[in-house]
Amino acid sequence: MGTGFGWSRVEEGPDGDWMVRTVPAAQATKDYRCPGCDHEIRAGIGHVVAWPAADHGGVDDRRHWHTGCWNARSRRGPTRRWS
Repeated sequence: MGTGFGWSRVEEGPDGDWMVRTVPAAQATKDYRCPGCDHEIRAGIGHVVAWPAADHGGVDDRRHWHTGCWNARSRRGPTRRWS
């Protein structure tokens, strides 16, 4: 997937395997809504993009998360809106 964010890594978790890509603040040019807290991730804020690793998912499967929300997802999961 050529998104221009840099390299991706696979993260294993209790919710499955995920492709995860770090988006540095300098490359965060749009606003997104985090599925972990349902708050905005404003342009200029570094964050992560994650999508299911099985078959590498697709563009529609990618979600932009605050880094802290992504790291805490096993304790609280995504908000209802995104689950």
